[in-house]
Amino acid sequence: MFWILGWLIFGLLVGLLAKAIHPGEDPVGFIPTLSIGVAGSFLGGIINWILSLGGPFQPAGILMSVVGGVICCWIYRRYKLSQEKND
Repeated sequence: MFWILGWLIFGLLVGLLAKAIHPGEDPVGFIPTLSIGVAGSFLGGIINWILSLGGPFQPAGILMSVVGGVICCWIYRRYKLSQEKND
């Protein structure tokens, strides 16, 4: 059960780092930031596994989680902009 809490905290940190690195304004709250971080961590883990760079808590795993978070920030922003354009 504690591993779920650990992944949520890790996802929040990844989401905050990804939002700080990704240029532009992302005025979203706690839940979207957490979701972006968890999705980015998952995406980064898949990329890390495909490239065979190491385990999840090694520097390559953390770095790829942040890269995945930035990709998820970009996807989220594109989605929000397309919705605003349709309104």
